[in-house]
Amino acid sequence: MTINPLDLMKNLQKLQEHVGDMQEQLDDVTVTGSAGGGMVEVDMNGKLEVLAVRIAKEAWLPTGGGAEPDIEMVQDLIVAACADAGEKSRQQIQSHVGSMAQTMGIPPGILTFGGP
Repeated sequence: MTINPLDLMKNLQKLQEHVGDMQEQLDDVTVTGSAGGGMVEVDMNGKLEVLAVRIAKEAWLPTGGGAEPDIEMVQDLIVAACADAGEKSRQQIQSHVGSMAQTMGIPPGILTFGGP
């Protein structure tokens, strides 16, 4: 299926309105990413901003009988939870983009969100 550029231009204003609406809706999107079996959880909004980080007490306990907690492991869990939340947020955004495209009569796959 080919897209007529003139049709897209006619719908440009409508597209801009939809994008503005979608940007407002992204504040309301909240996802939770986790790592380490839920020892670390990160809440993120649709703008890929971190809203909260929760670290279970068990994540700070020393491992392997050592006296010190494994700080590097906790840091890795935080990074992994952020990545998980980011992927979930991107999926939500892509769903919104797909819905917006469908309402405008744009074929699936033309408008996509790949993230930052």
